[in-house]
Amino acid sequence: MYDTIIIGAGPAGMTAALYAARSNLKVATLEQGAPGGQMNNTSDIENYPGFELISGPELSMKMFEPLEKLGVENLYGIVTGIEDKGDYKIVKTDDEEYQTKTVIIATGAKHRHIGVPGEAEFNSRGVSYCAVCDGAFFRNQDLLVVGGGDSAVEEALFLTRFASSVTIVHRRDELRAQKVLQDRAFANEKISFIWDSIVKEIKGDAIKVRSVDIENVKTGEVTNHEFGGVFVYVGLDPVSDFVKELGITDENGWIPTDDHMKTSRKGIFAIGDVRQKDLRQITTAVGDGAMAGQQAYQYIVDND
Repeated sequence: MYDTIIIGAGPAGMTAALYAARSNLKVATLEQGAPGGQMNNTSDIENYPGFELISGPELSMKMFEPLEKLGVENLYGIVTGIEDKGDYKIVKTDDEEYQTKTVIIATGAKHRHIGVPGEAEFNSRGVSYCAVCDGAFFRNQDLLVVGGGDSAVEEALFLTRFASSVTIVHRRDELRAQKVLQDRAFANEKISFIWDSIVKEIKGDAIKVRSVDIENVKTGEVTNHEFGGVFVYVGLDPVSDFVKELGITDENGWIPTDDHMKTSRKGIFAIGDVRQKDLRQITTAVGDGAMAGQQAYQYIVDND
């Protein structure tokens, strides 16, 4: 029996584990990959206090290392459901079941797809959702980035390290990204823009992406443009399907909580990007994690 199992080991999950372990709880993180979550897909982090510039993988390891010293167990598996038994919970994976007094859900969010012909067909053959992971495979090519928020512009800037050119296509006539990122993109001679437009179809051959049909949303005109790769950043969807039967998600799958990270189920908390909130950043994730780790301890004290 664990005191708390934290599902997910991104910045929120690792911070929750830190605070719970320092309260002398028996703690485990349950993850299906390397610790760090989306941080591992981020090349440069410039807005985390204490670091002028640090890579996502490096920050991930700095957060992870203290957990081993505190005795946090690292479990691996894909969570398929949580059974609420009242006094304790059962966390189910594809091949194991774990009993715990509390659960902290920190599963984050995944990149949303645009749902056009060719997107699924050319996934990993020219369509990508991670510039840090795949950018080096596209050296000296013309690339398309879909989106207009922080992630889209950050990744477009990163891709200029490898690409001959990077074009950002956005359905509006202005970016939504932070002003500092916009200024960098506008000043980068490798980056150009296609405004008021959406991707209609991604085309290619048996090997890879070759071109993209783009529609102007104001005129309806569709034009074809040659690109060697397409990087999609049009928003996030919560990773929460495994808890929908508990009735703790909203209609879009996000998990509402109070200020103490408590869900509508006693002893179950939600933190980080999977939580219903306005700002999804590393700083807000670690704040969520600190609160949840302390609240898990308080819940156990109050119910023992």
